[in-house]
Amino acid sequence: MLRRVLWLPVRVRQLKLLGQRFLATEAQNETSLIRNMALVAHIDSGKTTLTESILHKSAYLAAPGSVDTGSTTTDFLPAERERGITIQSASIPVKWDKWAFNLIDTPGHADFGMEVESASRIVDGAVVLIDSVEGVEAQTKGVWRQLDKYGVPTRLMFLNKLDRPGASFRSSLVSLLTHRLHPNPMTLALPIASFHVEDYMRAEPGIQGLVDLVKWEIWKWTEDGDSAIQPLPRTVEELAKSGILPANHPILPHLVAARTVLLENLSMYSDELMEHLLALPPGPSSYLDVETSAIMPHLRKATLSNEILPVLCGSAMRSIGTELVMNYVGELLASPMDVRLDAESADGPLRLLAWKVSWDKRKGWMTFVRVYSGTLKRQSSVFNVTSGQKEKISKVLLLYAAEAQEVDSLPYGSVGVILGLKFTRTGDTLVDARCSSNTSLRGVVPPPAVMSASVIPKSHSDLDPVQEALYALSRTDPSVRVDMQEGQLLVHGLGALHLEIVEGRLRDEWNVNFELGSRRVSYRESLGPGPSSDVNHWATEIAGKQVTIKILMTVEPLANDEQGDPVWDGNLVLGPSGKPLPSPDAFRDQLDPMANIARGLSSSLSNSPHTSLPLSHIKIHVTEYNLPRDIPTSILAGASSSILRTRIREAGIGPVLEPFIKLKISLHEDTMGKVVKDLTENGGEVLDLASDTSAIDGDDEAVAYSMDGLYIPPEELSPSSAASTTSKFSSDTPRLKRTIHAVAPLSRMLDYSTRLRALSGGHGLYDMLSAGFRPVSDLRRLEILREIGRA
Repeated sequence: MLRRVLWLPVRVRQLKLLGQRFLATEAQNETSLIRNMALVAHIDSGKTTLTESILHKSAYLAAPGSVDTGSTTTDFLPAERERGITIQSASIPVKWDKWAFNLIDTPGHADFGMEVESASRIVDGAVVLIDSVEGVEAQTKGVWRQLDKYGVPTRLMFLNKLDRPGASFRSSLVSLLTHRLHPNPMTLALPIASFHVEDYMRAEPGIQGLVDLVKWEIWKWTEDGDSAIQPLPRTVEELAKSGILPANHPILPHLVAARTVLLENLSMYSDELMEHLLALPPGPSSYLDVETSAIMPHLRKATLSNEILPVLCGSAMRSIGTELVMNYVGELLASPMDVRLDAESADGPLRLLAWKVSWDKRKGWMTFVRVYSGTLKRQSSVFNVTSGQKEKISKVLLLYAAEAQEVDSLPYGSVGVILGLKFTRTGDTLVDARCSSNTSLRGVVPPPAVMSASVIPKSHSDLDPVQEALYALSRTDPSVRVDMQEGQLLVHGLGALHLEIVEGRLRDEWNVNFELGSRRVSYRESLGPGPSSDVNHWATEIAGKQVTIKILMTVEPLANDEQGDPVWDGNLVLGPSGKPLPSPDAFRDQLDPMANIARGLSSSLSNSPHTSLPLSHIKIHVTEYNLPRDIPTSILAGASSSILRTRIREAGIGPVLEPFIKLKISLHEDTMGKVVKDLTENGGEVLDLASDTSAIDGDDEAVAYSMDGLYIPPEELSPSSAASTTSKFSSDTPRLKRTIHAVAPLSRMLDYSTRLRALSGGHGLYDMLSAGFRPVSDLRRLEILREIGRA
């Protein structure tokens, strides 16, 4: 007998929401229902496309935009639409069901890593996307480490692009373990490539539905992106006869096993759930009858404690899986209440963190903030703890990408934008102007610059406008560093693309006249070989009185077995306790004597007295200091800077360090020889020629996490995964593809895209990741000193 299956359309709920489509006039949401979240991933993994799908499904947009046509909401800069990539993070509030999401779309390119840094600092959760054809990629691990760095407590994995030929749910899941992102990824949904068995037999790529293993229901999408839900039967016998799927559908035999493993693994982290499962009657159907309400609290608790990594899947381009992503973001990711510190409360004194600053020609300076305590109101005054300046807030906004809506206040836990601040920079802490607190929140540390170019004003009258524009740009993007060397204006950035964007923004946003000189990499200098100096005093005059400051410190090269601190650009700076010092702006009390000593050390390390290069790979241990009574602690900054600079000068010029990069190059086997030869001729070192799963970031010695006890779906659930490498798509014998892992000096790789295209016949692709700084040979050192005019 044929059974009639009733699919419940989800679009009905969205049409109801459509009538509520308006921009909020106030940001009053219950704090426990706020989700501050970021979308992060390797470049071209579908973050912006998923953002558009979320905005469409939440009824904010009538139709989703496209990256290809430059019509997306969050990529609104001209350079973003022209290049089809995200350059700056964009924040947008989204209302979904009972939850209020502050959604931040971030760039995937390593050159714009500062945007991911700042977003990671203020979110409580992240959706990490993976291209299901490629699996975990270089920048996937890069953004994962950034989330670790800022302690983002909850994460959800979305395996995207399952509609593409070659996509594999299984391989993507295994790559999480191979690259050691998390030891316990937990599959919450299985993909249905097609509801027609014949498509599996023909290895047709695609995705038409999902099985939600937690809520035990099946989702089906049409070509238009509309979805419908059908609850699954609660017994094995009814499941086989239900008619929801053909009786011979490849996914049917795996559904019961997938849910069983899900519940058994989850019960390992919950005694209550374990007891519930043990009390069930025997039989294969017993786990199917467990209600969602009995699962979700334990799933949320395990996610909050980072014991599991929830995994979902779909296709953002076709809006498949978007609803599940948002449902589980609301159910599982942390709210501000889940991660608050002792000093944080909705009723406490106002405390904000400025996580991003941008410039708008009409609105002026826009400061993106998160409220960590109290409630922010417009027309109020704030005190910048980091800079020691008082500022006046003119307006408070909710920013919908390029659209802004004025609100009266931002409550505790919210993310928004304030206008009127003239001096605040990224990472600054703001408090109520009536509050006397000197306690800073943890700031945002920009990645070290690796490339620079000279900025040449076209005329003398253009010099001041160019300098003002560079200052303004460095305020919006702290990873841009500007300095003057021997009368030449230099701008430093994170890579060639970063400097191209800097050049374009200076012309388009600030309309200044200049020429950008040739690019060159940013080198570093280490400590010289001279004898260690014992200078530890600094004398100055304050109010007509001679004052002597004493700071005892040891200064020596970093040992081979010691790791430099990224906060200090590869140096290791220790305090009297022997523990690493935070960056100057990261001290909670900016009047702390060690905060001022750190500020002076940072100033000296930024510029060598021998070569004007930044200093790196130096170990400094401040053991003791003596500050006379009634002398402000700020004097310690000048003292520590002068003492360290004298010690470095007396040690003589040190080894020169050059930035290196790690490369992952994918190409056809018949062109591999030419590419390897080019790498070695340009100072590169080939690390591996074999496996696609070898790590590019130096952890290839690490052992992959075990698959024991985890549910790893079979390959046949992604029917095109094996077919993509066969002759099905070509009448010729397929050309074998190989992957090269190598390390090379950045200075020799500035034009590598053009070189690789020529060497590989246009088929080569590569990923590039920073490998830090390495000492160079004496011959190369002489070349570098000549290049910078110091030989």
